[in-house]
Amino acid sequence: MQQPALRKPHHTLHSTYLYVSGAVCASALAKNGVSVTLFESARGPGGRMSQRREIGEDGKELCFDHGAPFFTVSSGDPHVLSLLDEWKAKGLLAEWNANFGAYDCISKKFLPFDQEASSKKYVGVPGMNSICRALCHEPGVESKFGVGVGRLEWLEDRNLWSVTGLDGQHLGHYEGLVASDKNIVFPRFTGVSGSPPPLDAKSIPELAAMLQEILVNPCFAVMLAFAEPLHLIPVKGILFKHSEILSCAFCDSSKIGRPVTGENWVLHSSAEYARGIISQTGLQKPSSATLTKVAHDLFHEFQSSGLAVPQPKFLKAHRWGSAFPAASIAKEEKCLWVKKKRVAICGDFCVSPNVEGAILSGIAASSKLSEIFGK
Repeated sequence: MQQPALRKPHHTLHSTYLYVSGAVCASALAKNGVSVTLFESARGPGGRMSQRREIGEDGKELCFDHGAPFFTVSSGDPHVLSLLDEWKAKGLLAEWNANFGAYDCISKKFLPFDQEASSKKYVGVPGMNSICRALCHEPGVESKFGVGVGRLEWLEDRNLWSVTGLDGQHLGHYEGLVASDKNIVFPRFTGVSGSPPPLDAKSIPELAAMLQEILVNPCFAVMLAFAEPLHLIPVKGILFKHSEILSCAFCDSSKIGRPVTGENWVLHSSAEYARGIISQTGLQKPSSATLTKVAHDLFHEFQSSGLAVPQPKFLKAHRWGSAFPAASIAKEEKCLWVKKKRVAICGDFCVSPNVEGAILSGIAASSKLSEIFGK
């Protein structure tokens, strides 16, 4: 989870929960002269754009874009297009020119996939997290990974935000706050972590109700590594039709900058399947037994679809419990904003449930704060 914090008394922005929206916001603020501190409880940035590293039985490292396999851009927003050009120039972004198809699990035939074929697909290089990682290390941005935020408190008498870690350690006072975690005031946070939400809803009553109404689609991802390329599959991205278990599958190895030996694939479950598993196991971290069952369920569906899939040399599941928002709550403003307390909430759940929506929301949040703190 990621967030920025804004300006200490000498100018730091605090952001906790490092998703692409928060990273974009932090970078834009830093370019505008605002010093930013980012807190991220995970070992690295990215959220759904993170890259998973695993070790196979042969001791070799395997890499998977197990969240967002790629992203598209449809808005034509000049700020987004400018960022794409900047990331391309730095070698952080490339187009993924792979063939995609829709597969009907009843007829066992591929169907035209015009929607995806008509949009440019962008991927981070050498992994989807490359963009966030670079943004988090730009001048003016201080990133603190492995530091979870337990409490965010507005000090009315000092007109500052106080940030406390999950371990009770005081992390500083800041003049502004950006949060890119939709669960920051939501009781669901407690169901997952066992701790109360970092931000008391009473601190931002104007926004709390909106944040608690966000619907999400859960998903399980399964990472597969094969010793040899799957030559009998004619496409590198598959949308499954008429499957109650599988939603889509992507060949990571076909992306720019990825390993060329063997072949790595990522499967995504349907939301219905994921809800069924979560209804039985709860919101807490899934057990190894649950993840093993999920991995075998999704792989069996992939294999039994008729695509001539061999046994993998690596098989592992991961749960995305609430990473895929099913609604957008701030479409026009593109972020949630309380000027009096200098707090912004940004993320794909504010604009559209995709990477482009997260980028647009991060830009909007940085604009709000730059009006106050920027040069």
